[in-house]
Amino acid sequence: MHHFSLLDLSPIPDGHSAADALANTVALARAAEGWGYHRYWLAEHHNMPGIASAATAVVIGHVAAATTTMRIGAGGIMLPNHAPLVVAEQFGTLATLYPDRIDLGLGRAPGTDMATARALRRHMAPEDSFPQDVTELIGYFGDDTTKVQAIPGKGTHVPVWILGSSLYGAQLAAHLGLPYAFASHFASAMLEEAIAIYRRNFQPSQWLAQPYVMMAAGVCAADTDEEATFLRTSQLLAFARLRTGSPGKLPRPTHDVTQEIAPHVLAQVNAALSCSATGAPDTVRTQIKSLLDTYHPDELMMTGMIHDQTARLRSFEIAAQVLTDLRKPAAAA
Repeated sequence: MHHFSLLDLSPIPDGHSAADALANTVALARAAEGWGYHRYWLAEHHNMPGIASAATAVVIGHVAAATTTMRIGAGGIMLPNHAPLVVAEQFGTLATLYPDRIDLGLGRAPGTDMATARALRRHMAPEDSFPQDVTELIGYFGDDTTKVQAIPGKGTHVPVWILGSSLYGAQLAAHLGLPYAFASHFASAMLEEAIAIYRRNFQPSQWLAQPYVMMAAGVCAADTDEEATFLRTSQLLAFARLRTGSPGKLPRPTHDVTQEIAPHVLAQVNAALSCSATGAPDTVRTQIKSLLDTYHPDELMMTGMIHDQTARLRSFEIAAQVLTDLRKPAAAA
């Protein structure tokens, strides 16, 4: 593992507002920079009452302005929702304002329901144009003069990542010679196979000489195992409600989640969120080390939703301490 990073969805806790969530994001980003996180990514979601990062490029700019050294980026932008030129202009502008600090991760899913997808981009093509759109978008960041230019954007060479939760993204990232990030924090079933396909089929490119894999994992760390288990129920409840078609703000934690989630739904949620670490520092260390030993990612991105902001900060602080310790042998080699 070369680096460890952080994915934030700007969760809106129950009893709080989107303004609170965005303020929490800035506070977390500033703290994360001091704790040694390499990147701080935000994700595009729409029509989600519990997520405040819908205008992802805007939030990225806000976070970049509040930090100084950490890389800030999108994990990711859902490209089917946008014209590639518009994304190139947005991230070209960000890269111009914050040189050598901006990343652009691209996803193929709309990141929302179909009605909202239509509201985002009313003229939806039936064919899958994602590979062509990715290539077009990367072209706008290059130096070559084309008839249509992204200004700002041209010559910024913003690093582009392919995101995925299936084998499709692994194949595309390998074909294009781009870094690859797998959304194992909520869909770990194909993680091992996707990494193998990506590394086996990787074609060196002008952007990347060797394959580079980032995997995501959830974390809920606290001073005791019991406290961490309690705090994590907020995420379990939120994911269960999303799965059953009733998304809302990030719920307050509960001492008995089985009273609020049907057994078959809870089993599905636990399976989806299985790539994670929950507990006191020593417990989290053991669980994260197991993930690293199993999958050997080049980079690990941590994420996690906790209702209380102070507890959320403490969770990512503990994770950073653990990850810094786990990186030491690799750094010394």
